[in-house]
Amino acid sequence: MSAPGPRAATIFAPATAAAPAAIGVVRLSGPATAAALRAVAGDPLPPPRRAVLRRLRHPRTGEVLDRGLVLWLPGPRTYTGEDMAELHHHGGVAVRAALLEALETLEGLRPAEPGEFTRRAFLAGRMDLTEAEAVADLVEATTAAQRRLALRGLEGELGRRLEAWRGALLDLLARVEAVIDFGAEEADVPADPPAEVAETAGRLAGEMRRLLAGAVAAERLARGIQVAVTGPPNVGKSSLVNRLARREVAIVTPIPGTTRDVLEVALDLGGLPVTLLDTAGLRETADPVEAEGVRRARARAAAADLELRLVAATEPGPEPAAEPRVVPVVTKVDLAPPPAWRVPFVAVSAVTGEGLERLVAALRARAAALVAGAEEAPMTRARQREALAEAAAALERIRSGAATETVLVAEELRIAARALGRITGRVEVEEVLDRVFARFCIGK
Repeated sequence: MSAPGPRAATIFAPATAAAPAAIGVVRLSGPATAAALRAVAGDPLPPPRRAVLRRLRHPRTGEVLDRGLVLWLPGPRTYTGEDMAELHHHGGVAVRAALLEALETLEGLRPAEPGEFTRRAFLAGRMDLTEAEAVADLVEATTAAQRRLALRGLEGELGRRLEAWRGALLDLLARVEAVIDFGAEEADVPADPPAEVAETAGRLAGEMRRLLAGAVAAERLARGIQVAVTGPPNVGKSSLVNRLARREVAIVTPIPGTTRDVLEVALDLGGLPVTLLDTAGLRETADPVEAEGVRRARARAAAADLELRLVAATEPGPEPAAEPRVVPVVTKVDLAPPPAWRVPFVAVSAVTGEGLERLVAALRARAAALVAGAEEAPMTRARQREALAEAAAALERIRSGAATETVLVAEELRIAARALGRITGRVEVEEVLDRVFARFCIGK
C-alpha cells in the first residue's frame, strides 16, 4: 500500500466500541472514499445520505463478509468536509476485524490516527479548536453535568465569545498602528493612542477575568472531582468505599496495611462526577512497601479536591480542626457512640448503613460548590485557561499604564490577540494540534 500524505490519504476506523454488540459502524473519509465504497459494497453508489442494504465483500477475494447498511456522504457537507461513508455492520468482533482488514488492502487507504476525523474537520473549517476539544469531552462524559458542559462547548459558545474579543482587539490594534505609521505626518491622526484604548482594554480584561473565574470549576467538572478517603489503618476506609460504590471494589481484612496503593472508584453523584481515592492507612511503618503506600496516600490527599478524613468511634482521638476541604467522618458507630465534637462531622456505619445518606448528601453539596459556575464558562483545558490569562494580563498592562508608549501598547494588543487565537486555532495552531488530538479515541 502506498503512503499518501495526511490530507491525500483516505482514512478509516471503527466508530463503535470493540466489544460484541448488535451493530457496529466503520467510517471512512477522504478522496478515495467513493472507490473504496464501490470495492466493498458494489456499484452503484447509494443515493447521498440514504441508507441502503448491501452485501459487504472483500475487494480482493470477493468473499461476503457481512450484510449491512451503507451510507454515502459526499463532501463538503460532512463532518470532515471531505467525502465520507459509513458501513453499518453486525457488531461481532470477527465481522469488524474482517471489514477493517479488507479496507486496508485498498490503495490509498490507511487506518485513522487518534482524533484524525475531528482534526480534519477542524482543518476544513467545520469547527474551531474549542469545539473540537468539546467533541472529546462529550465522548468522555460520564455524568449529566459533564454532558451539558461539553454540549455548550460544542455549540460554539466559547469560540464565538473569544472571536468577538479578538475582533475588538484587532480593531484597537489597527487604530494604534495608524498612530505609529501616520501620527507624525497626518494632522488628523493623533500622536498618542486614543484614550479609549486603555478603557476598552480594561473592559475586555475584566470580561476575560470573569470567564477565568469559572474556568477552574469547568476543568474540575470535566475531569471529575477527586475525593481522597484517608485515616489510620482499619478505620473502615475500604469498607466505606465499597458501600458508596455499591460493589466490592476494595479488599477488606482485619489486617492493618492491606491497602498499599491508591484505588480509584468513579461515582455519579447526582449527576456530578466523583472519583473516590481509597488510600493506604496513615501510620509510621518499617515496611518499605507500606511506607510507599502511605507516602502516596498523603500526596494524593494533598492534591485531591476534597478529603473524607475518617476516625473510628471506638478510638475517636482529639477533636479535629475545621478545614474547608475536609469532611470529618466518624466510622463504626454501630460499635460505639460518636464523640461529642463541636466541629461538624458525619457519623456512619459501613456495616448497618447508618449515616450513609447524610454522607452522600454532604459530599454532593461540597462537590456542587466546587463546580459552581462551571457551565457558564465551558473552558475545560488548562491550555485554554493559560492563554486567556495571558491575554487578560496583556490588556491589564495597558489599562494600568504599565505600557505607555504607543509601540508597547500595540505589542500588548498583539500578544492578547495571538493568545485568543491560539485557543480557537486561528493562529500558531500547529504547535498545539498534536497535543489536542492525541487524547481522542480512534474513529473520532
